[in-house]
Amino acid sequence: MAFKARSLFIAAIGLAVAGTAAWRLQRGALPVAPEGVQTQGASKPVSGKEGAQKPVSVEVARVRTMALRDEAQAVGSLRSRRSVVLRPEVSGRVTQLQFSDGARVRKGQLLVQFDDQLPRAQVQQARAELSIAQANHQRNKELVAQGFVSQRSLDESAANLQVAQAKLSLAEATAARLRIVAPFDGIAGIRNVSVGDYLKDGSDIVNIEDIDSVFVDFRLPERYQGQVRVGQVALVALDALPGKTYQAEVRAIDPQIDANGRSVMVRASIANEGLQLRPGMFARVTVRMGERPGALVVPEEAIVPQGESPYVYTVQPGKAAGGTVVQRVAVQLGVRHGGMVEVREGLQAGDTVVTAGQQRVQRDGMAVRVVDLPPAPAGDASQAR
Repeated sequence: MAFKARSLFIAAIGLAVAGTAAWRLQRGALPVAPEGVQTQGASKPVSGKEGAQKPVSVEVARVRTMALRDEAQAVGSLRSRRSVVLRPEVSGRVTQLQFSDGARVRKGQLLVQFDDQLPRAQVQQARAELSIAQANHQRNKELVAQGFVSQRSLDESAANLQVAQAKLSLAEATAARLRIVAPFDGIAGIRNVSVGDYLKDGSDIVNIEDIDSVFVDFRLPERYQGQVRVGQVALVALDALPGKTYQAEVRAIDPQIDANGRSVMVRASIANEGLQLRPGMFARVTVRMGERPGALVVPEEAIVPQGESPYVYTVQPGKAAGGTVVQRVAVQLGVRHGGMVEVREGLQAGDTVVTAGQQRVQRDGMAVRVVDLPPAPAGDASQAR
């Protein structure tokens, strides 16, 4: 029993020594906090200089000037300057076709002749009746002067003369409707009739197109109706003629806004040298509304969107020597061109704006470290053409 009690006593002393040694080893393994830094469980305060936040890294660019154009883009179609589909006003049988498909025609040229035997006979009859009426009226004038007939006979002969003249005019007009002539200089299309066909009034015969110059009709959103003007230049590109750009001039603006699409119709004209432009072609139109040679621009990456109030971060000198801080500035944006955005209000030429790292900026006046500051462009101007 004495031996057992002595063993338990020795074991207890061993456990106590082992626990004390483990506690001392653990205390010795703890890192020693540097001066001014508070560790867990310590009551020493943190030094302001050593506890300041490290500056974040940002990329920047300078605000510069560019020559910007106010432009609006749209799609449209080409139209002939003048276009008509020839149709007869009366029914009849075709006796002559005086043109070839696709040939140039001149104003007043006879293109289609209908059978006019009956109208021509009516014209001859009306001319004979007119001749008799004229002779009778002249004879009555002489007889009235000599007192052989009354004034009433002279009045009746004058009325008969007018009726005869009206009959002749009617017969000539009926005969003229059987002759279809070109209303203007142009190019004939492909005819739909042949000699011998009997056509009813209103049937299509052939189209005539004046394409020495062509129109391009397109629509612009209603917000441009106060900016587009007659005489402005429009650039036209055609899918059918790739690689070529044509210059057009705005000729007319529809005074009415389309209520369905909220757009305004615009018509411009293009000189068609070589007759390569044809009615119906699909056109891509760019209307130039003005140019500003000294517009302020920044890269698109510098803009931080926030509803209708976008802003940028500008880089300013800090209080510390050689330090830099950021300042939030609200901006008013304009047009975009080639990855650049026009800034109409809020910045000046030469200002430095943050282009990357805005998500790490937490507040105004925060210290930053500039990663890359490119040199200012030579001449402080860049032309965008």
